Amino acid sequence: MRKIPVLLLFLISSTKVFAQNEIGPDGNKLIIVFLFIVALALVFVFMNRSGKKGKAKKPFFQFRRIQVSLEKDRLYYPDMLTLTVKNTGNVDLDLDKPLLIFDNFWMKRKFKIKGMENRTFFPLYLEKNSIHTLEIDLTRFYAHDKRLKRFPKIKITISDVKGRRLSSKSIFLRKTLFKF
Repeated sequence: MRKIPVLLLFLISSTKVFAQNEIGPDGNKLIIVFLFIVALALVFVFMNRSGKKGKAKKPFFQFRRIQVSLEKDRLYYPDMLTLTVKNTGNVDLDLDKPLLIFDNFWMKRKFKIKGMENRTFFPLYLEKNSIHTLEIDLTRFYAHDKRLKRFPKIKITISDVKGRRLSSKSIFLRKTLFKF
């Protein structure tokens, strides 16, 4: 009879000694699962890319970059602006109509440029490392609204056909008291 209470005492004390209140971190298992998922994704990406052997391959990282330069024919009160767009990225771009903004610090007038000399060629497909030049005649805008001659600043904004803004450039048409 004496063996049963000793056995019970041993069982009760052993549960207190071996019991844990804290659960150890599962960091190693989580890292292994994460690395497995990343490896599967990489295998899937490279298998998809290698299946297109006959077609032209796209670069792995696509950089959509353009350089915009805006030049005027005279220092003050120009009549013509020259817009030059160069695709410096590694993919071809579809450019939407450039947005010409006359800025008077408090008021802005916006115009979309469709082309030049009554020819329309926007939206424009611009291949990588190619240049497009556009002559903008400001007298047509001044004939439309005489108040535009008092606007000292012009800004041009270029975006792609999906609506992402790629670049912008601004110039001053006449002297102002404000310097930016």
